[in-house]
Amino acid sequence: MTGVEVKVEGLTKSFGRANIWSDVTLTLPPGEVSVLLGPSGTGKSVFLKCLIGLLKPEEGSIVINGVDLVRCSESELYEIRKLFGVLFQDGALFGSMNLYDNIAFPLREHTRKSESQIRDIVMEKMEMVGLMGAEGKLPGEISGGMRKRAGLARALVLDPKIVLFDEPDSGLDPVRTAYLNQLIIDLNAQTDSTFLIVTHDINSAQTVPDNMGLLYRKHLAMFGPREVLLTSEEPVVAQFLNGRREGPIGMSEEKDAAQAAREMEEAGELEGLPPMKPQLEASTGMPDRQAVHRRRERVMAMLHELPEPAQRAIRESYDQDPAPAWGPPSDGTTREVAREQAGPAPDDRPTDVHPAVTDDPAAGRHQLADGER
Repeated sequence: MTGVEVKVEGLTKSFGRANIWSDVTLTLPPGEVSVLLGPSGTGKSVFLKCLIGLLKPEEGSIVINGVDLVRCSESELYEIRKLFGVLFQDGALFGSMNLYDNIAFPLREHTRKSESQIRDIVMEKMEMVGLMGAEGKLPGEISGGMRKRAGLARALVLDPKIVLFDEPDSGLDPVRTAYLNQLIIDLNAQTDSTFLIVTHDINSAQTVPDNMGLLYRKHLAMFGPREVLLTSEEPVVAQFLNGRREGPIGMSEEKDAAQAAREMEEAGELEGLPPMKPQLEASTGMPDRQAVHRRRERVMAMLHELPEPAQRAIRESYDQDPAPAWGPPSDGTTREVAREQAGPAPDDRPTDVHPAVTDDPAAGRHQLADGER
């Protein structure tokens, strides 16, 4: 199951006289992981709600499978919504239901599956997110990280082709955030769905996505391959990625020119962008991420259109990780099996595994961290 493309053009949203953002245009490539950044209050969560039809923009279009969600009928919108899974910021679990019933809820509400079929699906999703053995627990009895993963299992239970993550790292410590980041990459490898993540976590933004965007001053400042934003010389990007007070972003989103000039003079020369970190890979034992291969072809085709720093970063990245001669497996085969079947690839090196994730060699699944049992 491959994710679907989401094409947004000229989207504008206001609440009364308050404009949230205007003329937002972007395309979420099918099966890839994209991240949307921006200062607090820039309408990132509002954008997610527009994508699933909970809010209606005043202008623009959102086209999925040939249907414009802004102008479609209620019946068409209902069908398109079936393509989505959403991880809400707080998990949005029912406090009176145990984790099993929370995750089973969409199946009972929207399908006619038998309880035995529902059980098989629920247990599969709980295993995918590392919650086996916790199905009888109530949300109030588990950690915030486990509640996030339970919400993610529920978001995946209908096998969505598009998954939206509204600040999945909110309220998590750095270690749990690292677990979640790796889990997102591994789930993308297993589902090949289109992922869009809204986050403030800079490490997540630097290591998880294939594509990145930044909302600023009521517009989409940029959106494209991750290398474009991570090598951008725009002051707002450098300030955001460095987490500095000095720069165009203020407490109320933006500063006037005089204040920004004073701060720049006091601070002297601002530091440049932090070194670009490598993107996380799927854990050992996971299927090969099909999006990686599709993205490579797509990005190389548009390379000449990108800024020179981004071009250099992309070339360096692919020089260090050459395309395998044997090509990507298309049947869900793991990378290890594919390589054994096809022989060694050029410059074949061991795959790095994120240190915050452990795998069960027999099942190839995540195990709970000791602090989350």
